[in-house]
Amino acid sequence: MRYLHMAGIIFLVLMVAGCASRTSSEVYSREQAQRQMSIYYGTVLAVSPVVIEGTQSGAGTVAGGVVGGIAGHTVGGGHGRALATAAGAIGGALLGSVIEEGATSVDGLEITVELDNGEIIALVQAADVAFYVGDRVRIVRGAGGMMRVRQ
Repeated sequence: MRYLHMAGIIFLVLMVAGCASRTSSEVYSREQAQRQMSIYYGTVLAVSPVVIEGTQSGAGTVAGGVVGGIAGHTVGGGHGRALATAAGAIGGALLGSVIEEGATSVDGLEITVELDNGEIIALVQAADVAFYVGDRVRIVRGAGGMMRVRQ
């Protein structure tokens, strides 16, 4: 039984890891590739750390429910086993959802930039590139309002 529990935990971790998306400021989706984008230049006024919330695709919920149901099924017998299976599935689903969101959240930066035209904007993106107050940067603005700060 111990191996079954371990296999369930490994399954849950792999499911959640498979749902992680890349939120890097240097990664573009297929829809963003080969599209016209506008470029603006400016100076960084402020940089603040933030957390970009993770996804809740449902995979963590499903995987957690399966693992919890299996774990609950190993408890007791008869009606007690059925209740433990149901409680394990519900608890596992809730925990799986929380684990998925936590595993897919990323550190981010809120970057305030004064554009050369005097406009002040703020953008949030993954903290995969360091920015400092006073840095000269370029802003890449694409369709739908998507924006990135680049050095």
